[in-house]
This record gives sequence, C-alpha cells and structure tokens, in this order.
Amino acid sequence: MARGKTSTVFFCQNCGYESPKWMGQCPGCREWNTFVEETVRSHSRAGVSSPSTDRHGRVLPTVLSEVDVREDDKIVTGIGELDQVLGGGLVQGSLTLVGGDPGIGKSTLFLQVCRNLSHQGHKVLYISGEESLAQIKMRADRIGDFSSRMLLLCETNLAVIEDVIRSEVPRAVVIDSIQTMYNETVSAAPGSVSQVRESTGVLLQLAKGLGVSVLIVGHVTKDGTVAGPRVLEHMVDAVLYFEGDRHASYRILRGVKNRFGSTNEIGVFEMQEKGLVEVKNASEYMLNGRPENASGSVVTCTMEGTRPLLVEIQALVCHSSFGIPRRQTTGTDFNRVNLLMAVLEKRSGVQLVSCDAYVNITGGMKIAEPAIDLGIVIAVLSSFRNCVLSTRLAAFGEVGLSGEVRGVSMAKQRVMEAEKMGFDTCVLPYVCAEECQKCSRIKIIGVKTVQDVIDRLF
Repeated sequence: MARGKTSTVFFCQNCGYESPKWMGQCPGCREWNTFVEETVRSHSRAGVSSPSTDRHGRVLPTVLSEVDVREDDKIVTGIGELDQVLGGGLVQGSLTLVGGDPGIGKSTLFLQVCRNLSHQGHKVLYISGEESLAQIKMRADRIGDFSSRMLLLCETNLAVIEDVIRSEVPRAVVIDSIQTMYNETVSAAPGSVSQVRESTGVLLQLAKGLGVSVLIVGHVTKDGTVAGPRVLEHMVDAVLYFEGDRHASYRILRGVKNRFGSTNEIGVFEMQEKGLVEVKNASEYMLNGRPENASGSVVTCTMEGTRPLLVEIQALVCHSSFGIPRRQTTGTDFNRVNLLMAVLEKRSGVQLVSCDAYVNITGGMKIAEPAIDLGIVIAVLSSFRNCVLSTRLAAFGEVGLSGEVRGVSMAKQRVMEAEKMGFDTCVLPYVCAEECQKCSRIKIIGVKTVQDVIDRLF
C-alpha cells in the first residue's frame, strides 16, 4: 500500500472535532481542555463498491431503475425484538453499531445472535478484543449449545482481522469492541479518535465489498453517547442503544438511526440466567406492579416508532418546607414538567408555587414525546388534590401554553392498545375523540383544555 504524507492534527476527545492547532475550548461541544494531538497519515482508499466502467476505463453512473433490490438480503436473527428494531433483520453488507453502559448486555445479545445464525447454517465470526476464548466459552455455555459454524477470534490488529474475514467470508461478523481495535497505518493509541475512525472505515469497506453484515459494539461516555468521533455514527447504517439499569432485570434496545427501517423503534428484553429474553407484551411488562388506590398515578400511551406502549406516570406533590420548592423528574424532560405546572397555575388557578413536585416514568423509560403531557398534568392534579383515579383510565395528548389540549399522531393505535390491555376509559384531545370512538368500544372522553380535564375528572 502506498504511503502518504504524515501530518499532525488535534482532536476533541469528547465530540471528535478536528482542528489544525490546539484550542482551549472545543467549538463543537464547548468543553474545555479536551484537545489531544495525534499524527495521521493520509493514504488513498478504495471505494465501498466497484463502479461500472466502459472500455476506456471511465467510470459510468448506474440507472436507478436498473438497481436490483431483493428482500431476501435480510436474515432473521431469531430474536423478534431485535428484528423489529433493525427493520426486519440483518441486511447483507450492513454496518450496525450498538452502544450501552458496561454490563448492560451488549456482548450477551450479540452472542445470542451468533448462536441463532449459526444454527440457521450461516457462518458467523465473533471477534473479541476484550475477552479471552475461555471467557467467551464460559458465557456461551450459559446461553446454550453452538454449532460448528460459529468461529471465535481474539485479536485487536485490524490487518489480521481483515485477512481472516477475507479468507473465511462469514455471513456476519461481530466486533467487540471497536475501541480496542487498532490500525497499524495510524500512529495513535487504540480507542483514540483517529483509530476508531480509521478502523470503522476498514470495516465499512469489508461490509460493502464482501456483502458481510458487521455488528460493532461501542463503549459509551458518561453522557450516554458512543465514545469516539461523531462521524462514527454517520458512517454506519444503523445505531442502536441499550438502555436500562444494569442492576435491574429489564433492558430496552432503542434504534436512533436505521437506513433500512423505522427510527426510534424499541425492543424490550429481560436479563435472565440464560441471557436476554425478549418481552412479547411490553405494555403489560411496563405496568406490572402498578399500585392500586394510590393518588398521583395515571397511565399514558406513547409511540415508540410504530409501536404503541403504555407506561405509568407517577407524581408526588406536597407542600415545601423550603423557600424555593424542589422539582425533580425521572424519565422525562425537567423543563417540560415545570412548563406544564406553570400552565396549570396560570390557566386553571392551581396553586403549585409553594409545592415540591416529583414526576417519575416507571419502568426505566425515557420519553420525550409531547403526547405524554396530558398524563403528567392529570398525575400532578391527582397527587395535589389527593384524588385516586380509576386504574382502568388512560390519557394522552399534548398541552399548549394557552392550556389547550392539542391532537397527537396515531391516536387510534394508542386507543386500541389501551383497549387491548383492558382499560375502559381514555382521556384524549377533543379533535381525536370522534375518530377514535368509531374504532373502539371503550369510553372516550375528549377534552379541549386543562380546565376541561379538571371539570371532567376532578
């Protein structure tokens, strides 16, 4: 390989911003003292695919209508929740990145995927830069039996890994993890911005050139994002995040980018002795253990991609002993809750200015959808007035600054999910009530403002 010119650049360790000189504050993420000096060597790389050429060697474009797209390019992993997040399965030649906290179950999930694919007759290569063969074998024994199509390799040198992939040509390759891989052409430490970017570039060429599905494990920073340059997420075809408390049994796999399917899909898993087990009915799982005859509790319905999901919102409002009331949220935006409480105080005269308020989304979910606004408002009112609501009541809708309850998307799917779970009453925006009443047998309460909510429920 022809060697190119060597140059020195500075990278931000937090966000991957590149600069020709050292800077005290990063212009990208505004963090201080995060720039490190690294030596990079520029060299030419082949494209990810072989373009068409004429007899003179000139590159020719391809007519769009002549491109062949086949549905059989996707392989089902055998894990329904993962297939849904991926958009139906692993696409041939795709590059998928999965990030999550240490101990959350990333390696366990990929090992289960390898087991299922090997039993389907596909050759699978599992490459680990963090564990020995004995450690992987011990974890594999807890999951189940593996076929002879499952291959293991403990290596961090990308040149050796590339040779093995080209010689074996497996159907799927797992890299655990990208931060441990190093490229000899880059004079930087493994895990640095340059190494992560160059290593991913090599894996991208292998995936597109050989038609191999590559799955990459990525470590995350304290902010919950994948460690390394932001360009890493732009290079891959799909980005998945594992969420949840590693000390609890539940795990949530969330898709934030997917070139082959819907974004923001989720898969729910439960960690058991033999690995991750998919949760078929996520709504029932999220509502498990819900208290009865307790104020401040209401069920709302949120959309995670194309899936309606019922979750419980809990609120605790009490008079404050301090000069400045305390507000705390878990699972939803703190500023959004403050805004909704201000709307209640201004538009409905509910005196919350001297009250502490705590709002929690149970089940470890993190929801940013405005459709849960009405659920938060009802939960706060229920706790403030110490009024117990029916356990068979669900509510959803967006609340505006004027106190109006605005319509939300996919209202029928939300009502049908509530009906399927046994709820008999649903509070929703008035503009969606007539449409939902036609497709449901449960009681529909359409509200126009937060004052309507108070009048109808309290």
